[in-house]
Amino acid sequence: MSNLMSGARMLLECLAREGVDVIFGYPGGVTLPLYDCLHDDPIRHILVRHEENAAFAAEGYARSTGKVGVCCATSGPGATNLVTGLVDAMMDSIPLVAITGQVSSKLIGSDAFQEADTFGITRSCTKHNFLVKNLNDLPQVVHEAFFIASTGRPGPVLVDIAKDVFQGQGHYSPVSSIHLPGYKLVTEGHSGQIRRAAQMIWEARRPYVYAGGGIIAAAASEELREVVEMIDCPAVCTLMGLGALPSSHPNFVSMPGMHGSYAANMGMSQADLLIALGVRFDDRVTGRLAAFAPHAKVIHVDVDPAEIGKIRAADLPIVGDVKKVLPKLTKALAELKPDMGDANAEQRRLWRQQIRDWQAEHPFVAAVSATEIKPQHLMVEIDRLSAGEAIVCADVGQHQMWAAQFIRFNHPRLWINSGGLGAMGFGLPSAIGAQFARPDKLVFAILGDGGFQMAIPELATIASYGLPVKVIVMNNGYLGMVRQWQELFYNNRMSAVQLDCFPDAELLARAYGFKGRTIDKPSELSSALEETVREPGPYLLNVKVAPFDNVFPMVPAGGALHEMVLSPPQPVEVAK
Repeated sequence: MSNLMSGARMLLECLAREGVDVIFGYPGGVTLPLYDCLHDDPIRHILVRHEENAAFAAEGYARSTGKVGVCCATSGPGATNLVTGLVDAMMDSIPLVAITGQVSSKLIGSDAFQEADTFGITRSCTKHNFLVKNLNDLPQVVHEAFFIASTGRPGPVLVDIAKDVFQGQGHYSPVSSIHLPGYKLVTEGHSGQIRRAAQMIWEARRPYVYAGGGIIAAAASEELREVVEMIDCPAVCTLMGLGALPSSHPNFVSMPGMHGSYAANMGMSQADLLIALGVRFDDRVTGRLAAFAPHAKVIHVDVDPAEIGKIRAADLPIVGDVKKVLPKLTKALAELKPDMGDANAEQRRLWRQQIRDWQAEHPFVAAVSATEIKPQHLMVEIDRLSAGEAIVCADVGQHQMWAAQFIRFNHPRLWINSGGLGAMGFGLPSAIGAQFARPDKLVFAILGDGGFQMAIPELATIASYGLPVKVIVMNNGYLGMVRQWQELFYNNRMSAVQLDCFPDAELLARAYGFKGRTIDKPSELSSALEETVREPGPYLLNVKVAPFDNVFPMVPAGGALHEMVLSPPQPVEVAK
């Protein structure tokens, strides 16, 4: 039975049927009909302080749960402010639905007040987008948007709705099915290719699992663990894949890539078979492509056929959902193991031992000083309090890399960061979204002093809703990663990187109605972090760290993975 209702009410009915319980947004003139309906609707609206942060918060919600995140903005500048978040979600394959208002359909194209070509602007930064000018199309479009965002390779979908559609009256009928001609999902994987993959794995002497964010997106962590244990080989997880395999797992090596560990990168360089699962061979992982995994054949499993062969040719491509493909691979491996499993057993044992030796010889080094707080020491202390169970939302920069190196994650969806786009300002609003999604969890927002100042207004959102987010600012007084590159590759000619003005954290927090503190002594670090975690509400801890520490290992731009810089270059003394 259909019901007569406004387009705005119809939209909320669609969202409710999709299981939406929270929307992050900022109102405006065109979306007033929607906000009028939200006034007495069970769906909770979270008022952020900037539309970009609505998208980032929706990402934090989605990344920490696997559900579709929803954000909302008005026409014109409201919609354009969402774009960075949409690009971020697109690059990291995050399921997002963005609802934007548009001027009335008769005014579209007339340069009306707060009109922008949102549909055109977002075409390249969304998985799909819609412009709704007819009320009768609205329910079908909204349900299609959620279906597209959450199936196959996840991604952001934008629904731009004309004001007269919000205001119009129509009969709502539930959408019974979604049928999208041309949207073909291949999820099962080819049985012959899967069996051939099992044969290649047992034939390999130095197999290596390379797992990425696709494992987490597909909720396939358990399936990954079963495959890794069946093969009993080393496994690395990318920046986007941390937590897909527990940090404590005996087969887990660490993160590979530009700031990955020595063992992880040397493993990539020496493997004879790379089992790539839900990854896209990002340049920050491969280094110089011509020298990447030079001895390895490649098995590449991905739900997105466009990724297979895009960067590195696959010797065996398998298009499919890793959650469905990996159990079949485990089964095939088990069937072949009696005949093939012992063929290279000794070489495999030596390979595992080689990885362990590299781990022991070149671990991540957590420096400690008696006079200044080392950033690595800060991350080790956060890890001690997290114990692999807290949600950690990082901004972008040196602190992000140190956090990835030193903080453990026992489960997926605990590590949240802007991987592909590297969007500064992401950390704080993403923590807001994660805390709303997981109110039971301890949530850290680990920020640099640069990224923090891009998102300071969201302290008001944290205060308004009483969110117990623990905001940790790693304050080195610089745009640290840019400064590091200037030091190492531009003769230390520091240009536009010094942040010589930073607010008093205690006064800033007090202005928003919660507690804050600044520390700069190593002796204060443990107790200050413990105080931060004990506080039942939000807390802002400004940690002044050694200003000139650099992140190592580091693969220089254009370098191969085995050409890592392991420590700061030492000055050379010339004999006189």
